[in-house]
Amino acid sequence: MQNLTASDACRALGISLDTLRRWDRSGRIRTERDAANRRTVPRDEIDRLTGRRGPTTLSARNRFSGTVTDVQIEGMVARVEIEVTEPGRFVAIVTREAVEELDLRVGDPATAVVKSTSVMVQG
Repeated sequence: MQNLTASDACRALGISLDTLRRWDRSGRIRTERDAANRRTVPRDEIDRLTGRRGPTTLSARNRFSGTVTDVQIEGMVARVEIEVTEPGRFVAIVTREAVEELDLRVGDPATAVVKSTSVMVQG
């Protein structure tokens, strides 16, 4: 199994090194130590946190991994903003129940899955 350096893991997850350290201390991510006692992250942990876990039951192919930057809950509806590496950010209007079930918080890794029957482009 391939391990990533802490810096490479942070880049893959879109988080800071301080966040990685906090996640490690809280048990949110599993890390290991190399011979020089440097923190490394197994590739399967990156896959788990970014949603790349082998076969999926979703047919959507457009997935954009990033970090939750805002969660606003109002009544039965929630607005979730995810900043992604490319092309920028996604904003989704979902049910409050979905946000609570996913336990989304600012700073969490998340994946925007886009499934649409039509796409419109305006120049």
